[in-house]
Amino acid sequence: MGDMGGVRTEENVNGGTDVWSSSDANASTADHLVVMVHGILGSTANWKFAANQFVRLLPDKVIVHCSEKNMHQLTLDGVDIMGDRLAEEVLEVIERRPEIRKISFIAHSVGGLAARYAIGRLYRPPRRRPKEDLPDDVLDDISRGTICGLEAMNFITVATPHLGSRGNKQVPFLFGVAAIEKVASHVIHWIFRRTGKHLFLTDNDDGKPPLLQRMVDDWGDLYFISALKAFKRRVAYSNVGYDHIVGWRTSSIRRNSELPKWEDSLSQKYPHIVYEEQSEGECMDVSLVDADCDVLEAAGSHWLLNSDNSPAIQQEYPCGIMNMRKPSSL
Repeated sequence: MGDMGGVRTEENVNGGTDVWSSSDANASTADHLVVMVHGILGSTANWKFAANQFVRLLPDKVIVHCSEKNMHQLTLDGVDIMGDRLAEEVLEVIERRPEIRKISFIAHSVGGLAARYAIGRLYRPPRRRPKEDLPDDVLDDISRGTICGLEAMNFITVATPHLGSRGNKQVPFLFGVAAIEKVASHVIHWIFRRTGKHLFLTDNDDGKPPLLQRMVDDWGDLYFISALKAFKRRVAYSNVGYDHIVGWRTSSIRRNSELPKWEDSLSQKYPHIVYEEQSEGECMDVSLVDADCDVLEAAGSHWLLNSDNSPAIQQEYPCGIMNMRKPSSL
């Protein structure tokens, strides 16, 4: 166990890291679990700095857990297996910390897909039907459901390939050359194994549609969309440039024609944010298959239900996208 700068860290036997305030007074009131999930071939160390900053900023509110169940080569086992491991890990954290009442997820890259799968496993439907005579805000909370019985607060992804990596410049370093992208879809599993099949939508488990296609709706006992709806705030961050692995389109869940033109940021506080969008994310009756490449392109709008439910936004399920560019100093 370590104690530095007002932050206490503890590494468990599996390599995961819990971070909370070193002040007993602050730690006693913290009841919000923030689960941070790394990307492909990553580890708990990837989120160490951010975890410390969260606790320093909100010492009396949050306990941060940096996920350990899918480190390094384990990220190649497939999105579903990673998601099951993450769900099990979250349950273990909740069991040893009974004071937790709220939960949030912050995930990077493929970790965002694993987190989406995990919450689909952890979702608990509402216990009773809401009564019509209850206030709107109470009705909304009751109808959401929970994650493991906890109030779902924030679900945030950073550069996550929500639409997969197949075709249409989804992987920028393939230069958008159709022949190269086609070859990549056939050989990617040699490098990234089962996760590669999921990303390029070439998996075919028992004749089922590709996993990422199944994840745009509830599927069997996996409540992918219901779980996302349970969160009060849902945000997808995407890089408009300098990310050669995860394209702007797939991480912001949009077609090429829907990508905005951006200029240099006017915000002094957040100069790396070049575009922010808040709009209604209603389900659309569209085909999941578009030609022979992006089978999730049209379906992305189905689950994009992001941003907060503040009074200024009256939509039932508002959505939010933030596009970022890498600062020239980095």
